[in-house]
Amino acid sequence: MTSTARTIGRVALGAALAFAGITHLTVARDEFRAQVPDFVPLDPDTTVVASGVVEVGLGAALLFAHRRRSLVGKIAALFFTAVFPGNVAQWLHRSPAFGLDTDGKRFGRLFFQPVLVALALWSTRSPRRRGA
Repeated sequence: MTSTARTIGRVALGAALAFAGITHLTVARDEFRAQVPDFVPLDPDTTVVASGVVEVGLGAALLFAHRRRSLVGKIAALFFTAVFPGNVAQWLHRSPAFGLDTDGKRFGRLFFQPVLVALALWSTRSPRRRGA
């Protein structure tokens, strides 16, 4: 069993990832393309589609892969770490995507990524057994 707070965090994160992944593939594709750093060797649209598919998969796994939730949490944390350069690129290139239309908003977003990493790990951590 996991705590109610962890379950709520995991479900919220899973739903948010699935939603974000769907928007990568549909309505927000242009905005996500603007965040792909120049050093990524793939075409920006290919990168956005691939990351969207990964996000949908991770979101679904967080919601439904109960027996592997700890592994899925670690993979989600790695994914959040891997896409962090896109947030840095948005700040450096002053891209106004997603309503981040000031340097302060874009810079502030950089501090949100470690929160996502921590939430992925915390919400999927196996509970400690008493007396062990």
